[in-house]
Amino acid sequence: MEATTAGPDFVSFQVRDRATSAKFYQDLVGLTPLPGSNPAATVFSAGDVAFAVRDPFPGVDLDAIPELGAGIGVWFYSADAAGVHARLVDAGVEVVQEPIEGPFGLQFSFRDPDGYVITVHAGG
Repeated sequence: MEATTAGPDFVSFQVRDRATSAKFYQDLVGLTPLPGSNPAATVFSAGDVAFAVRDPFPGVDLDAIPELGAGIGVWFYSADAAGVHARLVDAGVEVVQEPIEGPFGLQFSFRDPDGYVITVHAGG
């Protein structure tokens, strides 16, 4: 039998301040934290693929990396992408792509507290 892989089923970002990032993703992005997760991570329910913010791996100096996540696209679905955009703008979050109608419905991109760029889309 040939070995196969289904693809990503868990995505985590190494962050400088997990409490700040967890609050950002819960309060501003609207993710729901899962109870009793890893002591080095805050895990969120995010549909079929779980998402987490976690402490850096041993030996990783995030401050030595010029741009975290450069070259990687992470997209979150929200039926109310416009509402998420408004909440982020009201909180002063940097929006790197204003909302546009794209192949996945209304979409926009923002930077999280560590500079990771996230795109939110409404489907399509």
